[in-house]
Amino acid sequence: MSTILFTNARIVDGTAPEPGAPTSVLVEGGIIREVADKITSADARVIDLGGRTLMPGLIDCHVHVVAVLADLGRNAQLPDSLVTARSIRIMGDMLARGFTTVRDVGGADSGLRVAAEEGLFPAPRLVLSGKALSQTGGHCDFRGPFDDRPTIKTGFRLGTLGRVCDGDAEMRRAAREEIKGGADFIKIMANGGVASPTDPIHFLGFSRAELTAVVEEAANAGTYVSAHLYTDAAIRRAVECGVHSLEHCNLIESDTAHFAAEQGAIAVPTLVTYDKLASEGASFGLPATSVAKVDNVRLNGMASLEIMREAGLLMAYGSDLLGEMHQHQSEEFVIRGRVLPAMEVIGSATHVAAKLLRMEGRIGTIAPDAYADLVVVDGNPLEDLSLLTGQGQHMPIIMQGGKFIKDTAFA
Repeated sequence: MSTILFTNARIVDGTAPEPGAPTSVLVEGGIIREVADKITSADARVIDLGGRTLMPGLIDCHVHVVAVLADLGRNAQLPDSLVTARSIRIMGDMLARGFTTVRDVGGADSGLRVAAEEGLFPAPRLVLSGKALSQTGGHCDFRGPFDDRPTIKTGFRLGTLGRVCDGDAEMRRAAREEIKGGADFIKIMANGGVASPTDPIHFLGFSRAELTAVVEEAANAGTYVSAHLYTDAAIRRAVECGVHSLEHCNLIESDTAHFAAEQGAIAVPTLVTYDKLASEGASFGLPATSVAKVDNVRLNGMASLEIMREAGLLMAYGSDLLGEMHQHQSEEFVIRGRVLPAMEVIGSATHVAAKLLRMEGRIGTIAPDAYADLVVVDGNPLEDLSLLTGQGQHMPIIMQGGKFIKDTAFA
């Protein structure tokens, strides 16, 4: 692996309101070896950035790389071969947007991760939950009200985002099986959802005993639980039971946001998906019953950001897009930027995301010993967050683990 020396780089990493002073970054063996005002290396390829922005590789903490259709019920019926082929394109497009790491919160398996690590196709670094856990009639049960066929609890197709389990014992077994299969954390559906047919948004998923059981199983394995949550009551209950990662949180209220912050939880808002489900979901096959649910959560999204910020609740970056709507992944930056400072929005996809993934110091930062995941941006995203959109068109260089994914540098 070659040695690369970036010079005259102005670092933007979400920790300061202005770009850093021109600096140099030495990359060797896939790792950042040195960051200093001036670095010399006889063996390095020198890339003079001329004052351009240098960012850590972006991190999306809420994706479903196997959600190749907007209709998740139909998605689960596709053959594994087709889902795999389509997911490869989805992951390649994510990487081309500068997302060098993503956290899949339901669906992808460790086989996809191994294939990506072997370099069989370009993909972000994958952090996985395996299949999400849902109760009967919950957010991963797509049978519908008139379908009384037994749920399948094992042997899921790749396109299935979750599995159904009920009761303390089944929750424990399911969590243990996902961890055995390579899950880095456990995802549960603890509230009603938009895409599923029989669970209104206000439904509470699982009993307190079930929530406590799965949190214990995750803790026993040295990891945490992530939960799909919308309503204030569901969020409060989940945090009381020890859930750490709070997905969506559109209907959160101030007292609960403060309580979650005190408990050290991290929220992952995903506003772009509701925006696109409302405007494009029906045209891409989202069932009418699901489209009807969207505004229940969409209209409260911006207020939730302000509530969580005021409470000091950390927010990581998430997109949660489905099917053809994955192309809008980067637009979450612009949506959040309407109410949050650009520094904090960028931080949600760098150091805050790294904290949630428990990979601090390795990703989301430009520092010695971190992975050489780097993105060069033409312009200052602290002034214009739209520079992070456009399918990577403003990113002449994207590097992952010291390897160039894109290199259209200025010779």
